[in-house]
Amino acid sequence: MEVLETILLVVSVLLIAIVLLQSNKATDSAGIITGASQELFQNMKERGVELFISRLTFVLGLLFFGISLVLFLM
Repeated sequence: MEVLETILLVVSVLLIAIVLLQSNKATDSAGIITGASQELFQNMKERGVELFISRLTFVLGLLFFGISLVLFLM
């Protein structure tokens, strides 16, 4: 039980850190009102580091959810 709580703590800290590392897409959306962003509605794929960070965020989120669920049901 204590091992799962420790793993959950580590996953939580990593998830917070990786979310903060992601590029801010909200500022890109602000260009809708001003018309400043021409690339806003273009279909752009994530590549390289952005793709890795996105996938790592997804995996850490699943781990967080799974471990939390297991601890809740115990």
